[in-house]
Amino acid sequence: MNTRQLGAIIVGTGFGILTHARALRAAGFDIKAVVGRDPEKTRQRAARFDIPLGLTDLGEALVLPGVDAVAVATPPHTHAEIVLAATAAGKHIVCEKPFAANAQEAQAMYEAASAAGVVHFLGAEFRWQTSQALATKAIHDGLIGTPRMAQFILLVPVLSERSAEVPDWWGDRSQGGGWLGAYGSHVIDHIRHMFGDFAGVSATLDLLSDHDWTADDAYSAHFRTVSGVSGVMQSSISAVGSFQSSLRVIGSSGSLWVENDQVVISDAAGQRKLEAGAYANDAPVPPSPDLLVTAYDMLHSMGTDLAPYTKLYETFRHQILRKPAPSDISPATFADGVQMQKVLDAIRASSAEQRWVEIS
Repeated sequence: MNTRQLGAIIVGTGFGILTHARALRAAGFDIKAVVGRDPEKTRQRAARFDIPLGLTDLGEALVLPGVDAVAVATPPHTHAEIVLAATAAGKHIVCEKPFAANAQEAQAMYEAASAAGVVHFLGAEFRWQTSQALATKAIHDGLIGTPRMAQFILLVPVLSERSAEVPDWWGDRSQGGGWLGAYGSHVIDHIRHMFGDFAGVSATLDLLSDHDWTADDAYSAHFRTVSGVSGVMQSSISAVGSFQSSLRVIGSSGSLWVENDQVVISDAAGQRKLEAGAYANDAPVPPSPDLLVTAYDMLHSMGTDLAPYTKLYETFRHQILRKPAPSDISPATFADGVQMQKVLDAIRASSAEQRWVEIS
C-alpha cells in the first residue's frame, strides 16, 4: 500500500496559516512552502510555522521538488488564476470557498481540474463537523421521513462595531467579500449535502453595520430544493446582541434540530439525542493568539475548524494515494463548487432584482 508522505504548498498567509497549515500537518502532509503577497509577512509566518520557504512567486513554488498538492486560501477573486496554474502544473488542489467570482469561472476551474486528472476538493470542512455530519446522515437514513421544511439561522455580533477590522478584500463586493460568501457558502453546501440541489431562491443582502463596505454582512433567503424542501437561511456577522443559532428540519414523520452541538430527533417514539460515534472530533485547538490580528481573525479563535479540516485533508490524502476513504463522509469537489456558485449567483441576482430566481 502506498504510504509515502505527500508534499504541499499553501497559497495564503491568513486562514492558510491559521488552519490549513495545522490541518495539513496533522493529516500527514509535508509543507514545502507558503506563498503570499507581502514578502516580509510571508517569510515571518513561514518561519513561525517551521515552513522551509516563504515565497511571493506561485510559479516558483509549483516547481519545487516533492510538491504534490496546493492549498488555495486566498481572497475569492484570486482563486481562478491560482487554480488554473496549479492544474496546469498537475497538482492536486484544495480550494477555499466561495469558490469563484461567478458560475462561469467556477465551471472553467472544474473543467481544468477534471482534464488534468487531479484530485480537487472544495474547502467545505464542516461536512466533518460532528453535528452537521450526524444531521446529514440522519436525513439520508430517513430518521424523520421525507424532509419538507428547514431553517438555518446564525446571528453573531463579531463585526457589529465600526472599529471591527477585516482584510481590505472582505468588505469589497468586487473581490468576493462579504458574509454570504464567507459563511453562506457553508450553509449552501450543507443544504445541498442534506437535500440535493436548489431549485430556486428569493433573497436579500444587507449591510447591518456602519462600515463603508460594498459587500454584505447579512443575508436572508427563502429557498426550495429540487427534492421539494422549502426553507430559510438567514445570518449576520454584525447582529448586535448575543449569539443565536438554529438548525431545524421538519420531516413527514418527525423533526430534527441541533441543540448545544448535539442532534435531537423527535418522532412518534419520543425525543432522543443521537450519539456522535464515528463522527466525534478531537477537542478544538485554538491558534496562537499572536496570529489573530483582526476581528475577522477572531472567527477562528476557538479552533473549531481544525478537527474537521484535518479530516478533510486525511480524505484528500487517501484519494491522492488511491487508498480507501477513511470515513463515509463524501467530500465536496469542484463540481460541488460549481453548484454552490450557481446558488450564490442566484441569491445576489434575487437581491438586486427583487424577484424569485430559478436555478438550473
